[in-house]
Amino acid sequence: MGMADECCCMQLIDGNGEFNVDGLENFVRTTKLNHCGLSYAVVAIMGPQSSGKSTLMNHLFHTNFREMDAFRGRSQTTKGIWIAKCVGIEPFTIAMDLEGSDSRERGEDDTTFEKQSALFALAIADIVLINMWCHDIGREQAANKPLLKTVFQVMMRLFSPRKTTLLFVIRDKTKTPLEYLEPILREDIQKIWDAVPKPQTLKNTPLSEFFNVEVTALSSYEEKEEQFKEQVAELRQRFFHSISPGGLAGDRQGVVPASGFSFSAQQIWRVIKENKDLDLPAHKVMVATVRCEEIANDKLRRLSADEGWLALEEAVQEGPVSGFGKRLSSVLDTYLSEYDMEAVYFDEGVRNAKRKQLESKALDFVYPTYSTLLGHLRSKAFESFKIQLEQSLKKGEGFAASVRTCTQSCMLEFDRGCADAAIRQAKWDASKVREKLRRDIDTEASSVRSVKLSAIIADHEKNLTEALSGPVESLFEVGDEDTWASIRRLLKRETEAAVLKFSTAIAGFEMDQAAVDTMVQNLRSYARNVVVKKAREEAGKVLIRMKDRFSTVFNHDNDSLPRVWTGKEDIRTITKDARAASLRLLSVMAAIRLDEKPDKVESLLFSSLMDGTAAASLPRDRSIGDSVDPLASSMWEEVSPQDKLITPVQCKSLWRQFKAETEYTVTQAISAQEAHKKNNNWMPPPWAILTMAVLGFNEFMLLLKNPLYLMILFVAYLLLRALWVQMDIAAEFRHGALPGILSISSKFLPTIMNLIRRLAEEAQGQRPPEASRPQQSLASQSFRYQTPPPAGSSSIPESSVSSNISSSESEFESSGLNLIRRRSTNIPEAESS
Repeated sequence: MGMADECCCMQLIDGNGEFNVDGLENFVRTTKLNHCGLSYAVVAIMGPQSSGKSTLMNHLFHTNFREMDAFRGRSQTTKGIWIAKCVGIEPFTIAMDLEGSDSRERGEDDTTFEKQSALFALAIADIVLINMWCHDIGREQAANKPLLKTVFQVMMRLFSPRKTTLLFVIRDKTKTPLEYLEPILREDIQKIWDAVPKPQTLKNTPLSEFFNVEVTALSSYEEKEEQFKEQVAELRQRFFHSISPGGLAGDRQGVVPASGFSFSAQQIWRVIKENKDLDLPAHKVMVATVRCEEIANDKLRRLSADEGWLALEEAVQEGPVSGFGKRLSSVLDTYLSEYDMEAVYFDEGVRNAKRKQLESKALDFVYPTYSTLLGHLRSKAFESFKIQLEQSLKKGEGFAASVRTCTQSCMLEFDRGCADAAIRQAKWDASKVREKLRRDIDTEASSVRSVKLSAIIADHEKNLTEALSGPVESLFEVGDEDTWASIRRLLKRETEAAVLKFSTAIAGFEMDQAAVDTMVQNLRSYARNVVVKKAREEAGKVLIRMKDRFSTVFNHDNDSLPRVWTGKEDIRTITKDARAASLRLLSVMAAIRLDEKPDKVESLLFSSLMDGTAAASLPRDRSIGDSVDPLASSMWEEVSPQDKLITPVQCKSLWRQFKAETEYTVTQAISAQEAHKKNNNWMPPPWAILTMAVLGFNEFMLLLKNPLYLMILFVAYLLLRALWVQMDIAAEFRHGALPGILSISSKFLPTIMNLIRRLAEEAQGQRPPEASRPQQSLASQSFRYQTPPPAGSSSIPESSVSSNISSSESEFESSGLNLIRRRSTNIPEAESS
């Protein structure tokens, strides 16, 4: 459904005063008004002809009342009274558009219909919009004052009192705030009400018994269309639920049910038509107002299209324009003079008021361009300041002196530009823009100063970090009783040097001493925080440092040479010294000692963790039975909480973990000592030798008495020695007992067979050339189980080593076999003899 069908626009009363009964009945049926009961409202609008009433109604209620075509000239558009349904408004609302007053078509003498239609609107409508020009407020012969006066009087005489809301719509509002216009308008309405003769029964009745007065203002539809639409949209919201409590017509009285609306409207119009005494004076001032307004609007329109002005406006958009004030003043003078010539025959008061409005609107029209020009001047001066300041700083001049010089130069440049942009018609004040420029310059100077100071501070902080981090870390690695004293000396030396350089670097900023002292103190705090941060980092690695310290002390002697565990070392003492060194490192890392305050951290740790009798000597509470552990605390005595790095409880836990992780190293050292003793002591223990001597005395004497047994033992020794060398028994057992036994068992029989074969060959006096092969292979095989040669002898070929060993062993075995053979031949001779 289109808007035309939805709003059902129709003419209720024609220009001759004839009431359209059939049309109203059809309207009621089509819109289903008769079903609304009391839930409906009537909104009417009245005002001068061609004042935009229909336009306002159409935008406000989405109706389609006929509007004036401005391009065809000003003439009467709405004739009679028209009504339509407001689209999208709840509750059901009827819009009533009245014929404009003071029309040229009816003339000055025929104003009866204007009075009748206005009275009809006030009588039938819940809300009456009174359309009026902003410039008519406060004038005696304007703003429909005489019309309202007559309407008030006749309404009280004809009808019973009812509550009507008068909403004065101020059109084409100016800069004057609505807060100033509204009291004036309300005062005028009250004066009209007080001056109207009233019946005796209503003589003391206040205006609020009959009317609720509301005031709103709208911008010009032609000049500020978008703003006008936005304001109308806001006004439209006030008509939603207008008859509810608190709405525009929330306290209306004497409402006719919707089913009787048609009959009631007909009767009201009949009574109004029969009243012949209703008459209103002519309003010549209103004609002058409208005409001067038209002339002023025409001049303003021509100004906006002037080629000189458009060229000037376009040039300003690009940047500053020289001679702006003179050129703009000339354009404004042209159109103001034309207005004076065309409006010379109209009422002087109206003419002068409209000229002031024209001048005000023209100045408002060109002011944005002037503001844009000031913005360009400000931007240019600001950019000039930044460039000059940067160049001055590059030359090495002091920061504060550079800022003063550049600021003075740029402000002078801006003042000259403002003087060139001033016009004769107005005394525009550029002080706000100048203040903004000054604020921008101050902000930029502050920003640059902050950046420069931040760079200086960052540079010195970086130097401090580099000067402190590495040396402090090295001192913590040493971890002796002089560590914190050395750190304090280092911190003081580097801090004083950095403060001296920093004070020299910021001298050109000319800051007050308090700010300088604060920055110096911050630099000192930063240096201290570098040390504290590094201390906390190292405290997190204290267990690793302790194990490294233990390993260094435990595995190296006093000359820093690696220890060889030969069995002569006192592992218990060495372990105690290594643990003491590690515990000393833990005591160094337990707390921050930058203030030279004495503490008992080291003595408490040593007494609690190193002394063997510490646990036993702890005092006991006999009633409780628990020992008092000095490390069972989260704080150190004489150490502030912020200087704490490792708590006593954490130290105790770290010490337990440290001992557990270093126990293996001690065990390995003890094992190495025992292994060395076993490898270098083949003799049985003394007690075993003594036992053997006591128990084997008889056998020893037997051997002395019978040399044959001694000879047999000697031969057996030679055979066993030959087997030992051939099978390399020591090398076989280096890899363990079980692998050694398995290897010897696999080689034992071949070795015996080889010795017997060689013995037989020696007895026969034959030695085949290939006989040396098995010896060589056995020698090579035994060599593989020996310890590899040192790196220095790697250049000797393996074959030569094997051959040397084989030859030496062969010589030993040959001599042994010959000796056995000789002994065996000598024994029979001895027995026979």
